Amino acid sequence: MQLELWMDVVCPWCYVGKRRLDAALERFDARDEVTLTLRSFELDPSAPAVREGSHAEMLAAKYGGTVEEARARLAQMTELGRADGIAFDFEIARQGNSFDAHRLIHLATSEGLAGPVTERLLRGYFGEGLPIGDREALLDAAAEAGLERDAAAAALAGDAFADAVRADEAQAQRYGIRGVPFLVLDGRYGLSGAQPADAYLQALQQAWDERPAA
Repeated sequence: MQLELWMDVVCPWCYVGKRRLDAALERFDARDEVTLTLRSFELDPSAPAVREGSHAEMLAAKYGGTVEEARARLAQMTELGRADGIAFDFEIARQGNSFDAHRLIHLATSEGLAGPVTERLLRGYFGEGLPIGDREALLDAAAEAGLERDAAAAALAGDAFADAVRADEAQAQRYGIRGVPFLVLDGRYGLSGAQPADAYLQALQQAWDERPAA
Protein backbone atom coordinates (compact mmCIF):
# COMPACT_ATOMS: atom_id res chain seq x y z
CA MET A 1 0.00 0.00 0.00
CA GLN A 2 1.31 3.40 -0.98
CA LEU A 3 1.13 6.39 1.36
CA GLU A 4 2.05 9.93 0.35
CA LEU A 5 2.38 12.65 2.97
CA TRP A 6 2.47 16.24 1.76
CA MET A 7 4.19 18.43 4.34
CA ASP A 8 6.51 21.37 4.90
CA VAL A 9 9.47 21.27 7.28
CA VAL A 10 8.51 24.69 8.68
CA CYS A 11 4.97 23.56 9.54
CA PRO A 12 4.53 22.57 13.20
CA TRP A 13 1.31 20.70 12.49
CA CYS A 14 3.20 18.66 9.89
CA TYR A 15 5.73 17.65 12.54
CA VAL A 16 2.91 16.58 14.82
CA GLY A 17 1.07 14.81 12.01
CA LYS A 18 4.13 12.88 10.88
CA ARG A 19 4.93 11.83 14.44
CA ARG A 20 1.36 10.56 14.89
CA LEU A 21 1.37 8.79 11.53
CA ASP A 22 4.63 7.08 12.45
CA ALA A 23 3.03 5.95 15.72
CA ALA A 24 0.02 4.58 13.83
CA LEU A 25 2.26 2.70 11.40
CA GLU A 26 4.06 1.07 14.32
CA ARG A 27 0.72 -0.39 15.39
CA PHE A 28 -0.46 -1.36 11.90
CA ASP A 29 -0.31 -5.12 11.33
CA ALA A 30 0.54 -4.79 7.63
CA ARG A 31 3.31 -2.22 8.23
CA ASP A 32 5.79 -4.18 6.12
CA GLU A 33 3.46 -3.86 3.13
CA VAL A 34 3.33 -0.06 3.36
CA THR A 35 5.58 2.44 1.58
CA LEU A 36 5.50 6.02 2.85
CA THR A 37 6.69 8.74 0.48
CA LEU A 38 7.17 12.28 1.73
CA ARG A 39 5.94 14.94 -0.69
CA SER A 40 6.95 18.58 -0.87
CA PHE A 41 4.68 21.49 -0.02
CA GLU A 42 5.90 25.04 0.59
CA LEU A 43 3.74 27.15 2.86
CA ASP A 44 5.51 30.26 1.57
CA PRO A 45 7.38 29.68 -1.71
CA SER A 46 8.30 33.38 -1.86
CA ALA A 47 10.02 33.40 1.54
CA PRO A 48 13.58 34.77 1.56
CA ALA A 49 16.45 32.49 2.47
CA VAL A 50 16.50 34.15 5.89
CA ARG A 51 13.50 35.93 7.35
CA GLU A 52 14.06 38.36 10.17
CA GLY A 53 11.73 38.65 13.13
CA SER A 54 10.22 36.21 15.56
CA HIS A 55 7.83 33.38 14.82
CA ALA A 56 5.12 35.19 16.75
CA GLU A 57 5.61 38.35 14.70
CA MET A 58 5.33 36.35 11.49
CA LEU A 59 2.10 34.70 12.62
CA ALA A 60 0.56 38.00 13.69
CA ALA A 61 1.42 39.58 10.34
CA LYS A 62 0.14 36.61 8.34
CA TYR A 63 -3.05 35.76 10.21
CA GLY A 64 -3.89 38.95 12.06
CA GLY A 65 -4.12 39.63 15.77
CA THR A 66 -1.45 40.81 18.13
CA VAL A 67 2.00 39.40 18.74
CA GLU A 68 0.90 38.51 22.27
CA GLU A 69 -2.01 36.47 20.89
CA ALA A 70 0.36 34.72 18.51
CA ARG A 71 2.70 33.90 21.39
CA ALA A 72 -0.23 32.36 23.25
CA ARG A 73 -1.05 30.17 20.25
CA LEU A 74 2.57 29.08 20.02
CA ALA A 75 2.55 28.21 23.71
CA GLN A 76 -0.47 26.01 23.08
CA MET A 77 1.33 24.38 20.15
CA THR A 78 4.36 23.76 22.35
CA GLU A 79 2.22 22.01 24.93
CA LEU A 80 0.46 19.95 22.29
CA GLY A 81 3.76 18.89 20.74
CA ARG A 82 5.05 17.75 24.11
CA ALA A 83 2.35 15.08 24.18
CA ASP A 84 3.82 13.60 21.00
CA GLY A 85 7.42 13.81 22.17
CA ILE A 86 8.23 16.99 20.25
CA ALA A 87 10.22 19.79 21.90
CA PHE A 88 9.09 22.94 20.11
CA ASP A 89 11.09 26.09 20.83
CA PHE A 90 9.57 28.82 18.69
CA GLU A 91 11.67 31.50 20.35
CA ILE A 92 14.79 30.25 18.58
CA ALA A 93 13.23 29.03 15.30
CA ARG A 94 15.02 30.77 12.41
CA GLN A 95 12.61 31.21 9.55
CA GLY A 96 13.42 31.12 5.87
CA ASN A 97 12.77 29.43 2.55
CA SER A 98 12.29 25.66 2.72
CA PHE A 99 12.90 24.81 -0.96
CA ASP A 100 16.44 23.49 -0.46
CA ALA A 101 15.30 21.45 2.53
CA HIS A 102 12.72 19.77 0.29
CA ARG A 103 15.39 19.09 -2.32
CA LEU A 104 17.52 17.39 0.33
CA ILE A 105 14.57 15.26 1.40
CA HIS A 106 14.17 14.08 -2.20
CA LEU A 107 17.87 13.23 -2.29
CA ALA A 108 17.44 11.39 1.00
CA THR A 109 14.48 9.50 -0.45
CA SER A 110 16.65 8.28 -3.31
CA GLU A 111 19.13 7.00 -0.72
CA GLY A 112 16.54 5.39 1.55
CA LEU A 113 17.11 8.04 4.24
CA ALA A 114 14.00 10.21 3.94
CA GLY A 115 12.78 9.38 7.44
CA PRO A 116 15.92 10.21 9.43
CA VAL A 117 16.82 13.26 7.32
CA THR A 118 13.32 14.72 7.58
CA GLU A 119 13.21 14.11 11.32
CA ARG A 120 16.62 15.75 11.72
CA LEU A 121 15.54 18.85 9.80
CA LEU A 122 12.29 19.12 11.74
CA ARG A 123 14.04 18.73 15.07
CA GLY A 124 16.72 21.19 14.07
CA TYR A 125 14.34 23.88 12.86
CA PHE A 126 11.77 23.64 15.62
CA GLY A 127 14.01 22.79 18.55
CA GLU A 128 17.60 23.84 17.88
CA GLY A 129 17.46 27.10 15.94
CA LEU A 130 18.60 25.55 12.65
CA PRO A 131 18.23 28.26 9.96
CA ILE A 132 16.09 26.37 7.46
CA GLY A 133 17.18 28.49 4.49
CA ASP A 134 20.93 28.22 5.15
CA ARG A 135 22.58 25.61 2.94
CA GLU A 136 25.56 24.93 5.18
CA ALA A 137 23.30 24.32 8.16
CA LEU A 138 21.09 22.04 6.08
CA LEU A 139 24.09 20.07 4.87
CA ASP A 140 25.43 19.64 8.40
CA ALA A 141 22.07 18.35 9.63
CA ALA A 142 21.58 16.03 6.65
CA ALA A 143 25.08 14.60 7.11
CA GLU A 144 24.31 13.88 10.76
CA ALA A 145 21.30 11.90 9.56
CA GLY A 146 23.38 9.80 7.18
CA LEU A 147 23.56 11.63 3.86
CA GLU A 148 26.97 11.91 2.25
CA ARG A 149 27.78 15.59 2.69
CA ASP A 150 29.74 16.15 -0.51
CA ALA A 151 27.01 14.57 -2.62
CA ALA A 152 24.37 16.65 -0.86
CA ALA A 153 26.43 19.81 -1.37
CA ALA A 154 26.77 19.04 -5.07
CA ALA A 155 23.01 18.55 -5.33
CA LEU A 156 22.26 21.90 -3.70
CA ALA A 157 24.92 23.68 -5.77
CA GLY A 158 22.98 22.78 -8.91
CA ASP A 159 19.30 22.28 -9.55
CA ALA A 160 19.06 18.62 -8.55
CA PHE A 161 15.58 17.57 -7.41
CA ALA A 162 14.10 20.99 -8.09
CA ASP A 163 11.81 19.39 -10.66
CA ALA A 164 10.79 16.74 -8.13
CA VAL A 165 9.77 19.41 -5.62
CA ARG A 166 7.76 21.24 -8.26
CA ALA A 167 6.15 17.98 -9.39
CA ASP A 168 4.98 17.29 -5.82
CA GLU A 169 3.54 20.77 -5.59
CA ALA A 170 1.80 20.43 -8.93
CA GLN A 171 0.28 17.13 -7.83
CA ALA A 172 -0.92 18.79 -4.63
CA GLN A 173 -2.69 21.39 -6.75
CA ARG A 174 -4.34 18.69 -8.83
CA TYR A 175 -5.55 17.00 -5.67
CA GLY A 176 -6.85 20.33 -4.38
CA ILE A 177 -4.52 20.31 -1.37
CA ARG A 178 -4.41 23.77 0.18
CA GLY A 179 -3.04 22.95 3.60
CA VAL A 180 -0.70 20.43 5.16
CA PRO A 181 -0.17 17.85 6.47
CA PHE A 182 -2.22 15.94 3.92
CA LEU A 183 -2.06 12.16 3.65
CA VAL A 184 -3.06 10.28 0.49
CA LEU A 185 -3.60 6.55 0.82
CA ASP A 186 -3.14 4.42 -2.30
CA GLY A 187 -4.05 7.40 -4.47
CA ARG A 188 -7.70 6.90 -3.49
CA TYR A 189 -8.27 8.43 -0.07
CA GLY A 190 -7.20 11.75 1.41
CA LEU A 191 -6.85 12.75 5.05
CA SER A 192 -6.26 16.40 5.91
CA GLY A 193 -4.66 17.80 9.03
CA ALA A 194 -2.69 16.31 11.91
CA GLN A 195 -5.05 13.53 12.90
CA PRO A 196 -4.79 11.55 16.14
CA ALA A 197 -2.77 8.35 15.78
CA ASP A 198 -5.95 6.29 16.21
CA ALA A 199 -7.57 8.10 13.27
CA TYR A 200 -4.54 7.41 11.10
CA LEU A 201 -4.62 3.77 12.13
CA GLN A 202 -8.31 3.52 11.27
CA ALA A 203 -7.67 5.08 7.85
CA LEU A 204 -4.79 2.70 7.21
CA GLN A 205 -6.93 -0.30 8.05
CA GLN A 206 -9.82 0.92 5.89
CA ALA A 207 -7.58 1.57 2.91
CA TRP A 208 -5.94 -1.82 3.38
CA ASP A 209 -9.27 -3.66 3.62
CA GLU A 210 -10.66 -1.88 0.55
CA ARG A 211 -7.72 -2.49 -1.76
CA PRO A 212 -8.76 -3.67 -5.22
CA ALA A 213 -8.44 -7.39 -5.70
CA ALA A 214 -5.19 -8.40 -7.36
